[in-house]
Amino acid sequence: MELSVEDWKNKIESFDLRRDIIIPGNFEETIKFCAHQFLELARDAIKKKGAFTVALSGGKTPNAIFQEIGKINHLQSIDWSKVLCFWSDERAVPPTDSQSNYFNAMESGLSKLPLVQENIFRMKAESDIEDNALAYEKLIREKVPSLEFDLMMLGMGEDGHTASLFPRTHALHTNDRLVVANYVPQKHTWRMTLTYECINRAKNICIYALGVEKAATVAKIFLSAYDPDNLPIQKIGTPSHKACWMLDTQASDQFVRSMKTQITP
Repeated sequence: MELSVEDWKNKIESFDLRRDIIIPGNFEETIKFCAHQFLELARDAIKKKGAFTVALSGGKTPNAIFQEIGKINHLQSIDWSKVLCFWSDERAVPPTDSQSNYFNAMESGLSKLPLVQENIFRMKAESDIEDNALAYEKLIREKVPSLEFDLMMLGMGEDGHTASLFPRTHALHTNDRLVVANYVPQKHTWRMTLTYECINRAKNICIYALGVEKAATVAKIFLSAYDPDNLPIQKIGTPSHKACWMLDTQASDQFVRSMKTQITP
């Protein structure tokens, strides 16, 4: 499957002023689509400005995308030395822990790519998390002076959280910060996370929600009233930096059926 930026953009359907939707097919088809889109965005950014900056996400779906990228790398003409990898959030665990977003991304496929080690910027959330959040923000300002990532990769929890912006946590109301330490009482733990201010600056914001277990939450996000305190992911996307939801047929099923019911005479 070969895609150009124009090809995948032609598949976009607008939901509202802040959100777009793409439904490429079943789980496998959608993973392949997302992997090729990642590579095409990288190629385009490197061609235009000499670098590709991406904030990676944790979770099963992003890890499946990384695995697919590793498989198809030999088909792509990407200068991986120009790819700068950041993370959208991290758990308060060492980088060798199986719960670490960094660890899982590397294990699932990133370690197979010819990335330059100096361009891999993990979040150091295992200790001094508040100081390290400030240090990570400083790093972003240094490496991404425009503060606009070329690609922001996000997942979605069944409670409507994204990155580590969990319902009713203080990070939802942080101003003038790109990265914060966020205490999550539901999990009895701290997390490091990018903020709305950082996420919504990205040139391409992609939210990956795949599988039947995401269907009810997807429908709730799109069809219920705007309530980001309880459904934080609703606040992702702006009119100038729209969020693109990547859904497979299972995750989109309830939402699509509800929409058809609403427009049926």
